Amino acid sequence: MLERMVQVESEGEAACAAAVLTPPLSLEGGLAAELRPANLVQRVLSLFRNVSPGSDLSHFQLPATFNLPKSQLQMYGEGVYCAGEEDLLGRCARGRDALERLAAVVAWTISTTRPPIFGFAPYNPVLGETHHVSSSSSGLNVLLEQVSHRPPVSALHATDAAGDVRLVWCQSPVPRFHGASIEATVRGARELRLLRHGERYQVGCPNLVIRFLPSPSVEWAGDVSVVCAETGLEAEIRYCRSRGFLGFGGDARCVKGRIFRSGSRDAAAIYEIDGFWDRTVSIKDVGTGEVSVLYDAHRAIGDLKTPAVQDQKGLSASESTVVWGEVSDAILKKDWERARQAKRRVEDTARKLAKERNDKGEVWVPKHFSLSQNKHGDWECWPLEDSVPPAPIVVPS
Repeated sequence: MLERMVQVESEGEAACAAAVLTPPLSLEGGLAAELRPANLVQRVLSLFRNVSPGSDLSHFQLPATFNLPKSQLQMYGEGVYCAGEEDLLGRCARGRDALERLAAVVAWTISTTRPPIFGFAPYNPVLGETHHVSSSSSGLNVLLEQVSHRPPVSALHATDAAGDVRLVWCQSPVPRFHGASIEATVRGARELRLLRHGERYQVGCPNLVIRFLPSPSVEWAGDVSVVCAETGLEAEIRYCRSRGFLGFGGDARCVKGRIFRSGSRDAAAIYEIDGFWDRTVSIKDVGTGEVSVLYDAHRAIGDLKTPAVQDQKGLSASESTVVWGEVSDAILKKDWERARQAKRRVEDTARKLAKERNDKGEVWVPKHFSLSQNKHGDWECWPLEDSVPPAPIVVPS
């Protein structure tokens, strides 16, 4: 399997030396600015010159010059384990009643929305790639695995040391080219459990829209639902563009929504939600008219710390930061030829292992999850273990 990608006598020590960790995407987004080349828009458009509108770009291979120095698996994980000064996930479990907890889950859901960057994309994870990180401040342990390659499906399992929360996510991005834009929908079941309260929250995900014309931009868009069957409460959140002067322009980071009792789409709102996911989002009690801050982006994702390796021997050869370590190192040093060659080696090795399995009639089985597709076509996964152990990579306090 992927362990064959690193043929060394001392796997732990070599893995640590090869692991490359980069700052998470936060409000500043400085990492991409350092890598941004001249004439970026023209270079991006040239990539899709021969791509037909409507094409599925799930396996489109980008040149290394357009890659962020991290895997998509890391990007998914960072939305969970990289948090600012406020523990929003812990706030969900500490809610005094069902309404307060649902509102907290909405705030935490918004916090997983990180600023996208035009012209750059993470690596497509290879089959069997894993990413295992702990947060020292919240006690959250997070494990991800790329459980399918065609189609690409990523699984996430997270538990905290206090036994209050459990996350099980299954994500499959489906990007399509539309001529002047690319829109990526994320399919899959995403569940947050508040164990002490016996509550399960089904959480959606917005679409990522990359526009080339009339001006380049990248933004989150679409409707996201948060549903708790146990309490009968539900939230609708809409990522949209606010209206500018005379209907032109506006802000693409607008968030609007409501919290209501499930059962009828026409049900009256209990709370109304309004704001901008990169600034503040307010919540209004419809009954009393009281308005308060539900989410503050600067507190939640404004000052995110970079994870670091703390246990050399605990690193797996399938760890994302190891698999792509040489590629990321070359990108950071702007050694584009070395980055191109290193990326090709990772992808060629994955193809070779797939061919060997196919020739032997072997079926690849995920190491940490089971996987299936429901009647609606969405992917579902189940962790093979009840909890996630502490990780060799840690986000400092």
